[in-house]
Amino acid sequence: MMKIEKAPVPLIVPDTADPRLTQAVIGVDQTGAKVETRVPMERPLTLYLNAQEIVTMMTIGDYPEYLALGYLLNQNMLKYNDVVTEVEYHDDLQVVVVRTEHHTNFEAKLKKRTQTSGCAQGTAFGDLLEAVESVTLPKAELRTSWLYQMTQTINTMPSLYLEAGAIHGCVLCKEGTPLCYTEDVGRHNAVDKIAGWMYRHNVDAGDKILYTTGRLTSEMVIKTVRMGIPILVSRSGFTAWGVDLARQVGLTLVGRTRGKRFLALAGEERIVYDQNLDYVEEESAKHKRKGEGGDD
Repeated sequence: MMKIEKAPVPLIVPDTADPRLTQAVIGVDQTGAKVETRVPMERPLTLYLNAQEIVTMMTIGDYPEYLALGYLLNQNMLKYNDVVTEVEYHDDLQVVVVRTEHHTNFEAKLKKRTQTSGCAQGTAFGDLLEAVESVTLPKAELRTSWLYQMTQTINTMPSLYLEAGAIHGCVLCKEGTPLCYTEDVGRHNAVDKIAGWMYRHNVDAGDKILYTTGRLTSEMVIKTVRMGIPILVSRSGFTAWGVDLARQVGLTLVGRTRGKRFLALAGEERIVYDQNLDYVEEESAKHKRKGEGGDD
């Protein structure tokens, strides 16, 4: 058992050297030749809120505290003013327990859930749409100079995706600077880790930008709004419901951000066009990631 009492240093990035996160496997290529490649690990993590089992998530296994807290916050099971007294991670049992000062009971809520389009079995509970309807996102701006600086920095950072593929990334940024970078087999897990990190470190969401490698779906819009972040950016594409929800709640939604290109389908009034495109480089081939051939 490992009790997590103190969060890691405030800036986190994927640890590409951690042997627990990827595994070497042998296969054959199109010529029949044997090749060795690395693939991400996928392991179960069962989450308890006080004495109640909530969900078993499939995850690469890093930052279980942030993932647990972020999941509960984004599912509206934990409020931002709730007092968390303890988070315990049992590595041998693959269990994380979040304890709060007050009693919780979500049996009825657990029966009312909707399967979402998130990979690795993402779920959103029935009252989440109602929870975001009352949210007023802060006024903010998105300078195109920040957008290009941010995407270039993220594309050139070490990542598990570039090491092993089959993984999503999410990055919390302030202006053009990445603050917190997480990866997981599902984009919902990656964004939940960021929500947990923000909660643990009392990070203000009002001047932040959330970047994801995955599609801009209704699930991603809801989670971003729940976190209080006014701007959501992706290198991938959109779903119609994701766009509709973003427009309803006033979220700036920017997708297909590759090289000089991007497309905003909601909240475009926040964008300040201050970057001369003559000085923006196209994306290097060695740094291409998910979504190059489509909107996956």
